[in-house]
Amino acid sequence: MRITKVVTISALAATSNAGPVAYGICQAGCATVVTACYAAGGATWGATAGATAGPTILACNSAFGSCQAACWAAAIFPCP
Repeated sequence: MRITKVVTISALAATSNAGPVAYGICQAGCATVVTACYAAGGATWGATAGATAGPTILACNSAFGSCQAACWAAAIFPCP
């Protein structure tokens, strides 16, 4: 009986993933990159209205959206 518990725990540990942790790290990375992108475009992240944003800022927004989608995918479908 004891060997069954050891095998089960070992199997679960080998297949565990860091979905929520990976998501949090990914979010921090996305925020850091979009902040740098906005700074390079001469704007402040969160203080620029979409209607008045230039093409560089719109590209930053698009990249940020793609990064957020990748974070969501990392949380939902983590690698084994």
